Amino acid sequence: MMLTPDHWATIRRLVAWLDQENGRSQHETTLRLLKLTEEAGEVAQAWIGVIGQNPRKGVTHTRQDVAEELCDVIVTAAVALASITDDPATVLGGKLDKIAARSGMAI
Repeated sequence: MMLTPDHWATIRRLVAWLDQENGRSQHETTLRLLKLTEEAGEVAQAWIGVIGQNPRKGVTHTRQDVAEELCDVIVTAAVALASITDDPATVLGGKLDKIAARSGMAI
């Protein structure tokens, strides 16, 4: 599912909140982009917990935990995207169309 206009409105409110709290300097934008790495690491940590990869810890997470962490990645990416472009929905839609076309899917 593509993000809806309501989703983008929420993302814009989150961006406005961050802008109010932290500004939108190049440094702040960099931190918003780096936040993606942190969130992706949490996805990996949760998946490791699902499969029990760490024998010392065993199974520590569920697939629902992984799904929620993936949602954090999506929201964080959307906030970062909306922080660097005025029309994040069009940018995302265009990119999704390109990926679909590359994979031979009908657009």
